[in-house]
Amino acid sequence: MANVPMVLLLASMLMIVLAGSSFASYTVSYLNTTISLNQNTSAAVTEVLTVRVSNSSVNQYLTDRIALNFTLSTWQQLIGPELVQHVINPTSGIYNFKFNPGPLIRNSNGGIAYMVMSYEVNNATRVEQTSPRTFIYTFNPSIFNFEHAASGELLPTNTTLTIEVPKGSHIESVYPIPDSPATALTTNYANMTTLMWFTGEPLSKFALSFSMQESLSDEVAGFFDAVYNTLGIFTYLIVALIIIAIIAYTYERAGR
Repeated sequence: MANVPMVLLLASMLMIVLAGSSFASYTVSYLNTTISLNQNTSAAVTEVLTVRVSNSSVNQYLTDRIALNFTLSTWQQLIGPELVQHVINPTSGIYNFKFNPGPLIRNSNGGIAYMVMSYEVNNATRVEQTSPRTFIYTFNPSIFNFEHAASGELLPTNTTLTIEVPKGSHIESVYPIPDSPATALTTNYANMTTLMWFTGEPLSKFALSFSMQESLSDEVAGFFDAVYNTLGIFTYLIVALIIIAIIAYTYERAGR
């Protein structure tokens, strides 16, 4: 019976070793974070982690991938701290979260798998109407959740950040200068909707603003939406009375 504690100790040490080897066999080699900004100030986020799987862990990955009881927390224990949402609203969190560990692409060293996280975030931008049909959007940098260093937040090693602004918008200002497209600054961001930053770019003073011109039809629709929100169902009655008045006036003019 005196050996029982020793047996338990050895078993515990074995479990720790196995857990450690499982963690080490899945290695994150790259992170791509894409933020697609919407006109309603929300954002759709897609994050792709490139994970290297060693030869000795190929079978384990294939088993883990189809395990029905594996949660994001379970995968985080296997992959490590890199498997986390890097865009998150500190007050409202995220929603519509989906996680998909991709199929294994075999190679001589074992294989590569892509871990894909997709979700949505509110209040990614703030919007201000500066003229009847012009709106200025300002990016909210507090939603970033990347690495923190002594100098502030920055993009970790082997990371690409991509931000997509809505089609039809014009980028007014951005800091730091994007790494791609290379001609972004010299062309004043003309006809550009996608900007990219790479490893080590500082984010502590990140700034991005863009403008959008509302079409005349959208402005008219917005006006009637505002009227409906104020008057409710009486809006339809008012519109009907206006139509009747126009028809009556037309008939009166035609009868003269």
